Amino acid sequence: MKVIKTLAGGLAGACVLTLTHETIRRFVPDAPRMDVLGMRAISKGMEKADVAPPSNDDKLHTWALVGDVISNSLYYSFTGTGKKAILRGAFLGVNAGLGAVYLPGPLGLGNAPSKRTPKTKAMTVGLYLLGGLTAGTVGCLWSNKK
Repeated sequence: MKVIKTLAGGLAGACVLTLTHETIRRFVPDAPRMDVLGMRAISKGMEKADVAPPSNDDKLHTWALVGDVISNSLYYSFTGTGKKAILRGAFLGVNAGLGAVYLPGPLGLGNAPSKRTPKTKAMTVGLYLLGGLTAGTVGCLWSNKK
């Protein structure tokens, strides 16, 4: 049962992160574009495997969002449950945000989507922190349930 609770917290954090990101990117010019990074990663991975990526950007965007939710759910599930889940969520969120700012360039995915301006960097870290805090809060609340 504990595994289900931690996965539920991870899923909550990933969904809040993705929904917030998708909303902000439509209204804020300096918003991070993690969806673009996801699309680039999928395309590059498929090309390396000698498979043609989807030519339709909408389909590729959907794949990127689904991949983000799945991978972030698993990552945020490490917040666990209990009194320190929120602290673990904050730690995981900040580290995911810093990774999202500083790793895409060396991975060949480009810097602009998450590192374009100081505001973009701050929003990137803030979004992942929000996801981690959400996962930790859900994990903490689940630990109080019998």
